[in-house]
Amino acid sequence: MTSTEADAVAARAEAFVADLQEWLRIPSISADPGHHGDVARSAAWLAERLRAEGWPQVEVWDDTDALPAVFASWPAADPADPTVPTVLVYGHHDVQPADLADGWSHPPFEPEVVGEELRGRGASDDKGHLAMVRLGVAAHLAATGADGPAVHLKLLAEGEEESGSAHLDALLAAHRDALACDAIVVTDTGMVGRDAPTVCTGMRGMVDTEIVFRGASVDLHSGQFGGAVPNPVTELARLVAALHDDDGRVQVPGFYDDVRPPTDAERSAWAALPFDEPAWLATSAAGAQATAGEAGWSTYERLWARPTAEVNGLHGGYDGPGHKTIVPHSAIAKLTFRLVADQDPARVLDGIRAFVEAHTPPGITAEVIAGGPGVPPLICDVDSTLVTTIREAMGAALGAEVLPAREGGSGPEALLATELDAPLAFLGVMLPSDRIHAPDERAVVPLLLAGAEATAHLWRMLGDRGV
Repeated sequence: MTSTEADAVAARAEAFVADLQEWLRIPSISADPGHHGDVARSAAWLAERLRAEGWPQVEVWDDTDALPAVFASWPAADPADPTVPTVLVYGHHDVQPADLADGWSHPPFEPEVVGEELRGRGASDDKGHLAMVRLGVAAHLAATGADGPAVHLKLLAEGEEESGSAHLDALLAAHRDALACDAIVVTDTGMVGRDAPTVCTGMRGMVDTEIVFRGASVDLHSGQFGGAVPNPVTELARLVAALHDDDGRVQVPGFYDDVRPPTDAERSAWAALPFDEPAWLATSAAGAQATAGEAGWSTYERLWARPTAEVNGLHGGYDGPGHKTIVPHSAIAKLTFRLVADQDPARVLDGIRAFVEAHTPPGITAEVIAGGPGVPPLICDVDSTLVTTIREAMGAALGAEVLPAREGGSGPEALLATELDAPLAFLGVMLPSDRIHAPDERAVVPLLLAGAEATAHLWRMLGDRGV
């Protein structure tokens, strides 16, 4: 391990935590219009810090319908060298909603340090990781003694990732020239465990739907009409029950036709990762009582490499106190489908419509409402220079071999890679126990510091090797 990067991070550790705490006090909740001013304030705060840290170009982008994003760039120490790559770091400065009443043990926007943990909304997802990158740049410059990084470095901090990145495509289109790069590194990611360091090499896509079954124009008396007309709630429950077979396979037509399975090497690497099922259920899965899913696949494989259908909500009829003897006039199911390598959201949505049509009985009118065009999955080239160099940089900082893994969630990564026409990889140190999107979110400070050291190594290595 190159000690100079580690020394530079250690020398700045106390100031790093204090600075991050200040940023976490800004409740930049993009999903709540009442906090959009705080999103703007968070962007202004970040821009001011980047300028103070020496970034030559810093801009707050608020010229589209998107909430304010921050862009910064720092040319390489040798800007005339044609072999020096341009690397764009992507993260987001907005955060999930949080309120003391949700079950927090302390006010979510009054961050506090408890032992090794920094607790507060955004400590891990994703302000802590953007701060980690900033620290890594400072450590890299301190270690090299140069006036600029070993690569042409760019940074994009989005302001509405936590509310769906609805305007990211427009933001990318409006600033395509400024964002041009040879590679993208995403900070909004993590590892399987502190004792099992991994690098994410893929994320699932998603299709979001709402299924509405309608019968009569109003609720009917169950004594006068029950058993004589179809019940939308009952019929929608039948549809939901038919989504999976006894082996947990999704029954949407053509659902698995395009699925690219993980390679044997990936399955072997995932099998080598430690997995304590009772501990995982008790902690990461918040007390879930058993694992379940598609037969023939491990838990990691189900989460990372198999597509799923989940019922997010099923509503219809009366749910007040006592009882109300009715045949409800409508019912709604909210479903999300996670997609894996090579699945196309549009084709999956066509299959969902066909499935609903096949399970709509006479007397029921069905409507399928898509929540948008869907999010495609993204799979990294595990053997690429970019991914292997990130693994090496993380290994140097963490003092352990870093294995490839994936994540089960979805995000804007495929859009970034497609629109900017550049390979994408991940570098982050979030843990499953960081409680992101949940009460008492935390980051493990020593891991953020190690992540900063890893980024410092990464810029040096990519400057030598390219991407």
